[in-house]
Amino acid sequence: MENLAAIANQFKPQGKVINIQEYGNGNINHTFLITLDTEGEKHFILQRLNTQVFRRPELVMGNMRTITEHIHQRLQHTSNSGERPWKTPRVLLTQDAQDHCIEPNGEFWRAISFIDASQSFDTIQDTKHAREIGYGLGVFHNLINDLPTEKLADTLKGFHITPGYLQHYEQVLTKTKITKSPEVEYCLQFVSDRKSWANVLENAKEQGLLPLRPIHGDPKINNIMIDSATGQAVSMVDLDTVKPGLVHYDIGDCLRSGCNPLGEETQQWETVRFEPDICQVILQGYLAVAKDFLTTTDYNYLYDAIRLLAFELGLRFFTDYLAGNVYFKVKEQSQNLTRALVQFKLTESIESQEVALRGMIQDLQ
Repeated sequence: MENLAAIANQFKPQGKVINIQEYGNGNINHTFLITLDTEGEKHFILQRLNTQVFRRPELVMGNMRTITEHIHQRLQHTSNSGERPWKTPRVLLTQDAQDHCIEPNGEFWRAISFIDASQSFDTIQDTKHAREIGYGLGVFHNLINDLPTEKLADTLKGFHITPGYLQHYEQVLTKTKITKSPEVEYCLQFVSDRKSWANVLENAKEQGLLPLRPIHGDPKINNIMIDSATGQAVSMVDLDTVKPGLVHYDIGDCLRSGCNPLGEETQQWETVRFEPDICQVILQGYLAVAKDFLTTTDYNYLYDAIRLLAFELGLRFFTDYLAGNVYFKVKEQSQNLTRALVQFKLTESIESQEVALRGMIQDLQ
């Protein structure tokens, strides 16, 4: 912890570091909550970026600064007393005005302001929470919608490009001696049955039907902060994956994580279900803001996005399991297989409700 305190002190904290604790449950970076003995901002986030995932961490930081500065400017121009508050994390600078520090061992560290008096949840708590999740994503998209995508670097080449994940999956299959089990057989067949459909969003993008826009990239419901007093969405955090993309990636991912009450890490994967009532409320919250910039074609591909993002994450978990758990952090060897089964069961549930979900989307336009 002494070393962590030394790293934290490089970011000019407004007080003495009195506590350091691990924070959150992300699968990629290592995150710590720093507590200070000060009357001002008592906390900030210290994070070690996973440079195996983010090969160009300086571009990640450039995107984060671009997006947060853009949002701050938008909020300054639009703020009035009748509007709900919205907060955006700030990138904290080092003594020599850098947005990161690199340790002698090569570790890449950065610090971000903490959204105080707020909390996040891994699963939807109630109807109000569901609506606020949708509203929060809608506000975020609305605030960054006018940011030209050429100002953002593509920091994760191939991220959410499902055909690329399928290609990697095929490569892993050819190199891996697979230990067959009923669960593995189920996953192999599940992927095989959906290969021809998995390029649905990429085809629409290439045909010019769906435009590139700035996106969050990882809008799981626990990345939307909820004010502890009002229960309202007040911020979106974890901005590492901000990049040009399709808003459908974000919408599908948000609904994937929000409409599965059992959560991503459940062991009861056989009983996983996509809850349409939660989906409807999240979309209502989202569209209360996003209807101003979504097109008819955007709506036409929303169902495909919901189905695809669950399938895609399952594919990524299953591929990582076959490859020996080299990407996602695991506590035991079969964890990524169980995670894949959860997402595939969720996909099955979405598919079984296609008519109802398409009707719901039509009614919400």
